[in-house]
Amino acid sequence: MTSSNGTGPKRVLVTGGSGLVGRAIEQLVQGGEALPSEEWTFLSSKDADLTNAAETRAVFARCQPTHVIHLAAMVGGLFRNMKYNLDFWRQNVHINDNVLQTAHEHGVTKVISCLSTCIFPDKTTYPIDETMIHNGPPHSSNFGYSYAKRMIDIQNRGYHEQHGRMFTAVIPTNVFGMYDNFNIEEGHVLPGLIHKTYLAQKNGTPLVVWGSGKPRRQFIYSLDLARLFIWVLREYQEIEPIILSVGEEEEVSIKEAAESIVSAMGFKGEVIFDTTKSDGQYKKTASNSKLRKYLPDFQFTPFSQAVKETCDWFVANYDVARK
Repeated sequence: MTSSNGTGPKRVLVTGGSGLVGRAIEQLVQGGEALPSEEWTFLSSKDADLTNAAETRAVFARCQPTHVIHLAAMVGGLFRNMKYNLDFWRQNVHINDNVLQTAHEHGVTKVISCLSTCIFPDKTTYPIDETMIHNGPPHSSNFGYSYAKRMIDIQNRGYHEQHGRMFTAVIPTNVFGMYDNFNIEEGHVLPGLIHKTYLAQKNGTPLVVWGSGKPRRQFIYSLDLARLFIWVLREYQEIEPIILSVGEEEEVSIKEAAESIVSAMGFKGEVIFDTTKSDGQYKKTASNSKLRKYLPDFQFTPFSQAVKETCDWFVANYDVARK
């Protein structure tokens, strides 16, 4: 992927650089996918508290970025969101406002923020697309996080209209991969299932999957998403967000995802679906037709291969993985 906009050096600051997507981008950058004109800095929560405006300003003053990939957020799975909706709203609004305003003050050329498909209206038609973000309230289970992420789109529009800024956002579907948070109680569905399967195998107990297994999701491998982020950084010139996802036909049920993990890890025990636990949203099918107009030939890693690579990484790095 080549750069088509400007020949000067790019100093790219990645917030949330130690998380799932940040680590994937770093892996590609260190693996030779950075251009000679690009300098990359990956920021973790240890480097600065982005809910604090002064700390945010200090980090920008130190790094002097020309471009920002904004991944930092307070995140969690369904059950943590249901418990702490206010905290998710406040933390994320503070982080986003500090990063976008400081980027504006520093004359940053481009900011790409990361949204989520959970921001879309709960009552909607499928597939969802980029025009439908503000068409109704999000699912009640994670309204704090969803509204905070939606407001990035509003701010991007504001910075563009008032100041001519190129601030945009991407909307990935369910991301998974190496360096994920594999916490069973508070993490997302796929890493949680990988950790559960590992423990069930180790302890000789059944694998208990929360919910009916019927909800359907589009999963995107973190390395695929990282490649798309780098493309957006260099090539995408719209303020309007873009959904980064596999196609609708790649959607899998939670039951199929669990079966893929069971197969990847060679688990031979019983699999039980605990239907007393909430399913969350039944589906969030997203259209990737806008992405395909730009990148008709982009090759996504097959789901089973990506699951196998993630499971292998987790087993090999069990002691250091986030869990």
